Amino acid sequence: MTITRDTLLSAIDRIAAAMERDFDALNAADGALGDGDLGVTMTRGMRAIVAMKDDLPEDIGMALFQCAQAFTKSSGSSYGTLMATGLMSAAKTLRGQDSIDPDTVPDLIAAARDKMQERGKAELGGKTVLDSLDYLARATAKADDKAIAAAHAVDQAMEDFRTKKATIGRARIFGEKSIGLDDPGMLAMQSVVKAAVGT
Repeated sequence: MTITRDTLLSAIDRIAAAMERDFDALNAADGALGDGDLGVTMTRGMRAIVAMKDDLPEDIGMALFQCAQAFTKSSGSSYGTLMATGLMSAAKTLRGQDSIDPDTVPDLIAAARDKMQERGKAELGGKTVLDSLDYLARATAKADDKAIAAAHAVDQAMEDFRTKKATIGRARIFGEKSIGLDDPGMLAMQSVVKAAVGT
């Protein structure tokens, strides 16, 4: 299904609702391996986007750019910055277009992953949101139904990395204690993606 401004607006509402629902769970997961404020970051960011979504332009690239700006202004956290970086990457590619061809989604995700990796100076395999995006890019590239593939990919990433040690970011200081715990950034991406695709 072609992604238009209307598709984006509906996804924004679902993601915002998911962040409100998962506020405590994200804060708790982040409290085990970080600052304990990821739920705050994600909820504030989505509230800011919801507040201006009715004014978003038909140009899907510009719409994503404005979403990234709103998210950035709402939070100075490192995760918020990374999310905005990913949105900016897609916005730059899509500027001037009024829709997104589903076949281009894997490349958009891969490009966002790479920009976020560059910004965060992190490597794949470190048990971070980058790994979720990597799973997403690879799974959707091979799938006809990209929504179902995306939902499965974020679940699989969580499952595969739960038993691994975090080696990047604040979570790395917990060393072996991070084994068996979900990375909060991956958990947030799981919620975002499943809400976005409506599963």
